[in-house]
Amino acid sequence: MKNLSFLHSRWFALLHDVLWIPVALILAYWVRFNLGAVPDIYWEEIVQIVVVSLFFQTACYWYFGLYRGIWRFASIPDLFRILKAITVGAGLSFLCVFLFTRLSTFPRSILILYPLFLFMGLSAPRLLYRWYKDKHVYLSAERQKRVLIVGAGRAGEMLARSMLRDKELVPVGFVDDDVHKINRDIHGINVIDNIDSLNTVLQRTAAELVVVSIRNISAGPMKSILRICNDNNVECQTIPSLIDINDENIDLSLLRRIKIEDLLGREVIKLDDKELRNFISNKCILVTGAGGSIGSELSRQVLKYMPNKLILLEQSEFNLYEITKNVIRMNSEEETKILSVLCDIRDSASVEAVFLEHRPSIVFHAAAYKHVPILEENAIEGVKTNLFGTKNLAEVAANFNVEKFVMVSTDKAVNPTSMMGATKRAAEIFCQTIGEQTTTKYITTRFGNVLDSTGSVVPLFREQIKNGGPVTVTHKDISRYFMSIPEAASLILQAASMGEGGEIFVLDMGKPVKIYDLARQMIRLSGYDPDQDIKIEIVGLRPGEKLYEELFHASENHTGTKHPKILLADSRKIDWDKFSIQLEDVHNACEQRDLDTLVNSLTAIIPEYSQDQLLTTDDIIEDPRANIVH
Repeated sequence: MKNLSFLHSRWFALLHDVLWIPVALILAYWVRFNLGAVPDIYWEEIVQIVVVSLFFQTACYWYFGLYRGIWRFASIPDLFRILKAITVGAGLSFLCVFLFTRLSTFPRSILILYPLFLFMGLSAPRLLYRWYKDKHVYLSAERQKRVLIVGAGRAGEMLARSMLRDKELVPVGFVDDDVHKINRDIHGINVIDNIDSLNTVLQRTAAELVVVSIRNISAGPMKSILRICNDNNVECQTIPSLIDINDENIDLSLLRRIKIEDLLGREVIKLDDKELRNFISNKCILVTGAGGSIGSELSRQVLKYMPNKLILLEQSEFNLYEITKNVIRMNSEEETKILSVLCDIRDSASVEAVFLEHRPSIVFHAAAYKHVPILEENAIEGVKTNLFGTKNLAEVAANFNVEKFVMVSTDKAVNPTSMMGATKRAAEIFCQTIGEQTTTKYITTRFGNVLDSTGSVVPLFREQIKNGGPVTVTHKDISRYFMSIPEAASLILQAASMGEGGEIFVLDMGKPVKIYDLARQMIRLSGYDPDQDIKIEIVGLRPGEKLYEELFHASENHTGTKHPKILLADSRKIDWDKFSIQLEDVHNACEQRDLDTLVNSLTAIIPEYSQDQLLTTDDIIEDPRANIVH
C-alpha cells in the first residue's frame, strides 16, 4: 500500500506539471497581446506547439528528476532541476515546430514568456506548499518544545530543517558569533544575536531547550553555555562531535545531553587507517583483559580492521560473556573468527596452551589490577598479576615468535607512590629488557585516567549525585589527566602500528583536570547547584595517592612522533642478569607473603618508588566513601 501511495503522489505531481504546459503557453500569448483576446490565426499554431511540447516537456520532466523529491521539502536544487527541464524541453519543442511547420506568424516574445510562465507554474505551487507546511509548524508551536540553536553553520541549518519536519521540536531562533549572519534568516528562522548574548536571548524567546550545533566546540564556550542554561533552568543538548554529517539531514535521535567529555576539551583523534589495516588485517590478534574498560574497546576497534581471528582472553566469566556478545554482534557477517578464552595470565601452562593452539601474531596486554587503594591492601596479588602475569605472557610471546607485544601501562608507573604504579613500572622494565633478547617487538603505551572506566572517579561521582550526595573528593588540589576510552584505545593501536620494539609511547593527555572542578561540573551537568543542592566533601588522600600524576620520569627524554598525539620516551638501560636476580627476590617475597621484603625488593628495581612521596600522615584519612580511583 505504501508503494501505491507513493506512485499515486508522483503521478499527481506529473499531471499537475503537464497541465501547466497549455496554461503557460496560453498565458504567454495573452500577455503578448496586451492581456486581450488572442487572434484566431494563432490558435492553430498554439495547438501544434502544445502537442509537441507535451511530448518533449514531459520527457524532460522525468529525465531531470522532478519527481525524486517531495513537495513538502522543495528547495533550491529542486528549482534548478525545474529550470533545466523547462529550458531543454522548450528548446526542443520550438526547434521541432520550426523545422516541421515553418510557422511564419510565430511571435518571438513567446520564446521567453512561455518558459517563464511554465517555470512559475511549476515552482510556485511547490514553494507555497512547503511554506504552508512550515507555517503550520509555527502555528502549532504552543504544543511543541521551543528550541534555541547555538551555531548557524551547516550543522545548525540541517538541524533546523529536521526540526521543521518534527512534531515535537520547533526552532525559535539561532545565536552565532559570525556578525554577518546576525539578523539573517535560515529557513525563516532568525539569527537573533551572538553567543555572548545567550542569556538575554533565552529570556526573549522563552526557549525550553538549547541545542549546541557547533561540532567539536572547545571546552570553554561549552562550559559557559551550560552555565547559562543551568542559571535559566533550560535543558541543554548537543550533536555528537565525532560523527560525519554527510547526509542532507541530521536525525534528531542523535541529539544527546552534554557529557563530561564535552567539558574537558579533548580534540578529535585522527588515525592512519591504512597503516592500521595493514597492521591488523588477516592476522590473529590476542587481547588480554578483553572484558575490561580498555580491553573491550581495544577488541571492538581491532575488529573494525578485519583480523583473521580475534582471541578475547579474560579471567572474569561475566566480563568475557559481555564482550563476546558485543563483538559477535559487530561481526554480523563473520569476517573474523571470534574466540572466547577464560584464562588467568598468572597460569603459565594455560597461557602457553592458548598460544600453542592459536599462534597469535599480535598481543595487546590490557589485563591488570588497577585500583590504587585496593592494591595497597592487596599488594601480593597486585605483584602476581601486574608483574608476574605480564612476565608469563611476555615470555610465552617470545617463545612463539609473536610479531608484536603491546603492553598497556599507566602514568602511575612514573615515580610511583603506590603498589599499583610500582608493579606497572616493573612490568614496563621487563618488557623493555626481554625485547633485547628476542625477535618479538615489545612496545609499551603509557597514559593517564580514562573517563567512565570501571572503578574510576566519574561513575563514582555519578552514583553519589544520583543518591543525593555528598560527592567525595580526596583533596581540593588533586588533579588528573583524562581521556575517553575510545580515544585511549585508538592511540594504543596507532602507537602499536608505529612501534619497532623497546619504545615507551606516551599518549598526549592534554592539560590535567582538577578533580574538585570535575565534581562541580558533573553536579551542574545533572541539573544541580554544587553550592546548594549537592555538597562536595573533602575526605583526605588515600594511601598511595599523589596530588598529581606525571607522564615522564626525569631521566626519560621525550620526543615527538609522526602522530601529534603520541610522544616517545627514551627507555633506561637495565642489566638483565641483575634484573633477573631482583625479580627472583620479588617472587620469593610474594611466595613467603613478606610485605616488607617485597617493598624493599621492588625499590631495588625501581629506586624512585617511594610510598611516602607527596604524602604525610595527616594527609591520609581512611574513609570508605573516598574515591576508589583517581
